[in-house]
Amino acid sequence: MDGATLQERAEQHARELPDTVSGEFFGPGYEVFKVRGKVFMLMTEVPGRPVVIIKSDPEESKALRQDHDDISPGYHMNKKHWITLAPGGSINTSLVQELVAESYRLVVSNLPRAERPVDPDRFQTRG
Repeated sequence: MDGATLQERAEQHARELPDTVSGEFFGPGYEVFKVRGKVFMLMTEVPGRPVVIIKSDPEESKALRQDHDDISPGYHMNKKHWITLAPGGSINTSLVQELVAESYRLVVSNLPRAERPVDPDRFQTRG
């Protein structure tokens, strides 16, 4: 991943998304990213490994886990709707950016229309 870590790339992209706020809302060791009060990404360490936890469509999640050794069910989250990205060779920068944006879009699409910072149907998740 061109010199940057998985978490650095995910954080950089998350901060570029409209109305993103972050903080340690769950306590030390968990950097949480929200849009309009709803979580779309977490960063933490799982026994010494820095990971990124994001929301994912259940079918897409299953395919991603099959295709990428470094993607697993969501750590301490609903295993059907969340995935964990770990550092490794099977995940590149563009995939990280795409998955972070898709997580954001999924969360925004569940907000009341008046609260959505973007139209989730027109929001571009792929570069």
